[in-house]
Amino acid sequence: MDFYDTDLTSLHEDLVNKKISSTELTKATYENIAADDDQVKAFLTLNQEQALKKAAEVDKQGVAVDQLVSGIPLGVKDNIVTKDLKTTAASKILSNFTPVYDAAVIEKLKAQNFIDAGKLNLDEFAMGGSTENSAFQTTHNPWDLTRVPGGSSGGSAAAVAAGEILAAMGTDTGGSIRLPASYNGVVGMKPTYGRVSRWGIIAFGSSLDQVGWLTRSVKDNALLTSLISGHDDRDLTSSTKEVPNFAGQLNDDTNVKGLRIAVPKEYLGEGVDDNVKVVIQAALKHYESLGAIIDEVSLPNTQYGVAAYYIISSSEASSNLQRFDGIRYGVRATDVENLEDVYVRSRSEGFGDEVKRRIMLGTFSLSAGFYDAYFMKASQIRTLIRQDFEKVFEDHDLVMGPAGPTVAYKIGSNITDPKAMYMNDVLTVPVNMAGLPGMSIPAGFADNMPVGLQIIGKPFDEETMYKAAYTFEQSTDFHKQTPKLGGQN
Repeated sequence: MDFYDTDLTSLHEDLVNKKISSTELTKATYENIAADDDQVKAFLTLNQEQALKKAAEVDKQGVAVDQLVSGIPLGVKDNIVTKDLKTTAASKILSNFTPVYDAAVIEKLKAQNFIDAGKLNLDEFAMGGSTENSAFQTTHNPWDLTRVPGGSSGGSAAAVAAGEILAAMGTDTGGSIRLPASYNGVVGMKPTYGRVSRWGIIAFGSSLDQVGWLTRSVKDNALLTSLISGHDDRDLTSSTKEVPNFAGQLNDDTNVKGLRIAVPKEYLGEGVDDNVKVVIQAALKHYESLGAIIDEVSLPNTQYGVAAYYIISSSEASSNLQRFDGIRYGVRATDVENLEDVYVRSRSEGFGDEVKRRIMLGTFSLSAGFYDAYFMKASQIRTLIRQDFEKVFEDHDLVMGPAGPTVAYKIGSNITDPKAMYMNDVLTVPVNMAGLPGMSIPAGFADNMPVGLQIIGKPFDEETMYKAAYTFEQSTDFHKQTPKLGGQN
C-alpha cells in the first residue's frame, strides 16, 4: 500500500465499497513497516496479531459510511495508554506496563472500529526534542537517516513521513508535534488546550500537554482532529465548546483573501538559520500573492518564554512522576533492603538522565523558599505571554513563522550554538504557554531537508488555521515531496 498516493477519505470510500478489505489494508501496512522500520525505528511495539483479528471483524460486519476510520490502521504515540497493549512512554520504568483501560482518544477511535497498528517511539516521558532520549532506540529521519526526526513525537512523524502508516497520534507539551512535523515534512496540529481530552495520557506537564495528529495532508489532519475532540467529564480541563467539522469548508472555494497574518519579528531573529528564513519568507510572500495581508508585529515577552516554560513544565513533571515508585506499577528494583531502597533504586534505575534533570529542576522550583522566586514568577510571565498574543489577535487572524529555527540536525551532534538552542524552544513553547492551537505544514526545503511553516490561531479557532493551511497546500507541491529512504537527500 502506497500511503503517499492516497488519503483518509479515499481509503474509507474503498472500504465502504469493498474495493479493498481491512485485512488487505492492514497486511499492507505491516509490509510497509517491515520494509522500512529497521532503518527508521519508529515503532516500539507492533500490534499485528490483534490488528489482523480486528480487521477480520470489520470485514465481516462491513464499514459504515459514518465511521471514517473503520478498518484503517493508525499509529499511536507510546505515552497514550492502550488497553492490553504495552505502553512504556519510552522509559525503562514502564517497560513491563500493560494498561487495563484505554485513553479517551483511543475510546473515540475504537468506537469507530479503527485498527491500532502499534505504539510509536518518543523521548522518554515526552521530555526532549529529538527522540534520542528514548530508553529503547533512536528514531531516524526518513529524509536523511543520519539526522534526528525531532521530538518528542519523532516516531509518529517519521512513520508517516516514511509512508509506513497513513497517520499517527502524538502529544505536544512545548512543540512535540510541530517540530517533528517540520523536520519530517508532514502536517502536525496541536489543538487548543482543552479541545481534546488528556484522560489516559501519561502526563508530563498537565497545563501544557495536548493530543494531536501527524498526517500527510491538511484535510486528513482536520478530519482526524474532529474525531478525537470534544468534552470529557474525566478531564477537568476539557472544554465544553462544540466541535465543528474542521474539514467541512476545505474545498476548491477555500481562500485566504483578506486574512490578516501577523509575523512576530522575534520569530525571524537571531538564531534562525538563514536558509530557513528564506523558505519562511517565500511562504509568507505566497500567502500575500493569494490575497492575505502580512504585518510584522512584536511579542515582546517571547524572550522570557523558555525560562518560564522549563520551570513550569519541570515543576509539573516533578509532581506527575511521583507516581512511578516501583510499588503500584512499572519496574521494581530487586536486591533492596527496605522500602526507601525500593523507591530510590526503582526511580534511579528506571528514569533516564533527561527525566532526572527535569525532576530535580522542578522539585527545586517548588521547594520552600524558592516557590515565589521561580514557579510564581514563571506563572506571571506565562500570563504576559498570553496577553501578548491576545493583543496581536485583536486585529489579526493568525500568527505565522518557522516551526523550527533549523532543519533536522545530525543524530548525536546536539546543537552547540546557544542561540539556536534558545530559538528552538522560543518558536514553539509560547503556543503551549498561552494554550493556543498551533500547527506546522510543509513549506519548502533548506539544505535538502524539510522546513515547516508554523501557523498559530486564536483559542478554539482551528477552523481558520486549517483553511489557511489547506489553501497553501493546494497551491504548492511541497506536501507531495517524499523521502528517498535509505540514502541522504
